[in-house]
Amino acid sequence: MNWEVIGWTCITMAVVMGVIAIILNLISARGMKQKRKAMGEIHTEMKIGSRIMFAGGIYGTVTGMDEETLRVEVAPKTIITISRYAVQALVKD
Repeated sequence: MNWEVIGWTCITMAVVMGVIAIILNLISARGMKQKRKAMGEIHTEMKIGSRIMFAGGIYGTVTGMDEETLRVEVAPKTIITISRYAVQALVKD
């Protein structure tokens, strides 16, 4: 058995796998940056009266806001308090 060839093959495979890992990490970081930017825009545009969708797919209208929580009307006279970070999207009418 030629151990030198096996050694160089292992080193080559490690380098190729490292390059692939770096490329995947860069692609993932770019996607996360875009997602973070979109979520930041949602939180800055949100105001009382905004129609929102929660991460679970429930729709509601913002009736009150604190720094970390929202009071949301999900049905007539049914107001719940949720985390501001549970909002997935602003609904544009």
